[in-house]
This record gives sequence, C-alpha cells and structure tokens, in this order.
Amino acid sequence: MDLSFVIPCYNEEGNIRPVYEAIRDVFAPSGISYEVVMVNDGSKDGTWKAIRALAEEYPDDALTAVCFSRNFGKEAAILAGLRHTKGDAVCLIDADLQQRPETALTMYRKLRSDPEYDCVAAYQDARKEGPVLKFFKDCFYRLINRLCDIDFIAGASDFRVFRRNMADAILSLPEYHRFSKGIFSWVGFETYYMPYEADERLTGKSKWSFWSLVKYALEGIVGYSTKPLQFATVTGMLLSVIAIVYMVVLVVKTLILGIDVPGYVTTLGFVLLLGGIQLLMLGIIGEYLSKVYVQGKNRPVYIEKEVIERETDGENRE
Repeated sequence: MDLSFVIPCYNEEGNIRPVYEAIRDVFAPSGISYEVVMVNDGSKDGTWKAIRALAEEYPDDALTAVCFSRNFGKEAAILAGLRHTKGDAVCLIDADLQQRPETALTMYRKLRSDPEYDCVAAYQDARKEGPVLKFFKDCFYRLINRLCDIDFIAGASDFRVFRRNMADAILSLPEYHRFSKGIFSWVGFETYYMPYEADERLTGKSKWSFWSLVKYALEGIVGYSTKPLQFATVTGMLLSVIAIVYMVVLVVKTLILGIDVPGYVTTLGFVLLLGGIQLLMLGIIGEYLSKVYVQGKNRPVYIEKEVIERETDGENRE
C-alpha cells in the first residue's frame, strides 16, 4: 500500500460522499495504491450512517471506518486513524474539502521525488479569515515560539503527507493530551512546507470557535513548555524583593524620621494586586497538575464502538 488517507469526521454528513469520491477521482487513475481511514468522532448527525453506506457501496475499495463511542476530539481521531493505517505514507486531510485531494497528490509526489524529506506539510500563505482572528493567531505563534524549544511554523496545518517512519514515531508518543502541531515539530524529521489555498467548506460550519481556538492554544503552551512555571517562580522572587525593600522604607520613615505612613488605599491596592498575582500563579501550577492528574489515570485516548474494515490486494478499483 502506497498511501493511507486519515480523515477525522465530526458532523460531516454532507461531506462524506463528496470527499471520498473526490479522492477516488484523483487517485484511482494515478496508479498509486491507497486506502482511506475515516474516523467518526462521535458525530450527532448522520455521519456514521453516511460512512457505512460508502463501505457497502464500495466493497472492493480499501476503506476502514472507525466509530467512537462519543466525541473525543480531533486529536484522538487522528491517533485512531494512524493506528489503522497500513500505507508506506500517510496523508492527514479534513472531510470538508477545504483541503483538496489534488493538493494531496502534489504533496505525495513531492515526497516521493525528494527522498531527503520525510514530510510535506501544507500551509496557507494567505488565510481567508478576519483581521482580529489573524492578529490573535500571529500573537500565538510568536508567543509559543518564544516559550518552546521547538519551532512552530505559522499557518502550518494538520494537512500533510509523511512517511511511515514518521507515523510510527508519532504513534510511539504515549501522552493523553495531544497537540498535533507540537507533536509534528517534536518528533523532528525533515519537513518541506508547501503553500496552498484552502477552498470554501462544501457543507456545514466550522467546528472551531474563537474560545475553542484559545483553549487549543493554551493546550499547546502547557503541553510543550515549562516556562510559565519558571515565570511564576521569577515573579514570586521579584515581588518578594519589592516587598522587603518597601518594608525597609516604611521602617526607616516611621522609626528614624518619625513620619506617619498613611496609605490605606495604597495598602488595599497592593493586597488586591498580590492576591490576583497569587491566584494567577496557582492557576498556572494547576494547569500543569491537571495534566499530570489526567495522564496518571492511564485512560485510553478514545474508545472504539465499531470498526468496519475493507481490504483489497493493494489497489482501489473503479
């Protein structure tokens, strides 16, 4: 098997057939043997029904369908899909057809023609989004690159094609809280970044809201940097020094110079400020402790409710 497609699906009922047929139309004539692994991430619409209909309609195709017992998130769906792949290379692609199979074919050919690269990752050179969201995303990439020891390429998505050795490296990571952008960077391997232009969604709405993106960004920072903890330590030391200096000044003014030291409002302000800083530091520590707590439970990243697997002799047929 040359190539395995991994397609996470959440409430993509109207996109299942179009994306599958688009892959067939592009790759069936190419002479590249391929398989498709679709993962239903606890969808609330008819996504699983649409995937099962495809499996029944194309019994001679190499199609694997995985259904979760509930929604575990895109990261879990990617992991499950990778575990079911058999190809020498893997392509991660969304179900909404914003990422075109034609682009995936170009990426795969680039990977085959340049053996020095282990991965071809697509990024949007010009993103179709508002200036506010673009500003916050740029801020996120600048911040996380300052905090982390690995590089995060701005605009690089999960849409990528990589070799089996890289897929095996990703599967070897045991963490429960998975952040794919960080995982791709952490495992290393030579990556070629290829610009592409995303199409409009075929049907449905984006599953990413502003606050879900913020939460996702915080997951990445906590998962791949300990500098927030160092920030808490440095801040505590700095505030302690300031408090000692201020206390010495008060003692000098009161005992030596005999000056009354009024300042109820100032004192109250400092107390509130220090209280807020302490709660912030506790929140940072709590984020890290919560990750350790959940990881320590050793729960599976996802639970498979049903799996449909169609194998062929290595060639998908029309």
